[in-house]
Amino acid sequence: MTAGLSVTNLKLNRSGRVILDIDAFNLNSGEVLAVVGPNGAGKSSLLQILAFLIEPDTGIIRLDNEIIGNGNRLAARRKLAIVFQEALLLDTTVQKNIEIPLRIRGVSRQESVARSTEWMTRLGITRLARQRARSLSGGEAQRTSIARALAMQPEILMMDEPFAALDYPTRKSLLVELGNILRASGMTTLFVTHDFSEIPYLTDQVAVLYNGRLIKRGRVLDILGESAVSVKSWAPWDDL
Repeated sequence: MTAGLSVTNLKLNRSGRVILDIDAFNLNSGEVLAVVGPNGAGKSSLLQILAFLIEPDTGIIRLDNEIIGNGNRLAARRKLAIVFQEALLLDTTVQKNIEIPLRIRGVSRQESVARSTEWMTRLGITRLARQRARSLSGGEAQRTSIARALAMQPEILMMDEPFAALDYPTRKSLLVELGNILRASGMTTLFVTHDFSEIPYLTDQVAVLYNGRLIKRGRVLDILGESAVSVKSWAPWDDL
């Protein structure tokens, strides 16, 4: 099951500075959307608002066409899973890192074990099941974080620069695997990145933020050009 997410009249200000000013933004059901922009564009703030982690100054957020407010925010948050740039793992084993959030949400022990085993297998970390998180490499830790998120069976997956701290071979391998998973599952996904070369592995849809505003949205090739996979020197906000 996938969900759609939208926000209208979104404004966020901090210390007199405009962080976000977006009339309308939609993450359609089953869509994988990359959000790009220069540092300070508001990418992470947008993700955190859509994940119900921070509240905007104004804005109406709808999940599956239901307006989300104080009365249903926790229930809405539980339909999401988030992967951050830092893995943020508990000081326990890899398998427990995947199972504990499931148990907190009321998933049975048997089901939690089954889901953790499935996703450790799919992400190639079964051999690390009993290894403690603090001993993991960066790539192993992020694979564990992604396995934990996917084991939650979220309606929407959100990722905030999840590959930024990884070396190139590790990043490319994980991008290929995750791209295959997202295409097979049809999971609604919001993916924040500063690296254009990551986008084609996961999606062909991109939204561009600049100074807190949504300036472009569409297919990767239409916005970034044919050199999207390797572009380094040009960005779609250069011409503004």
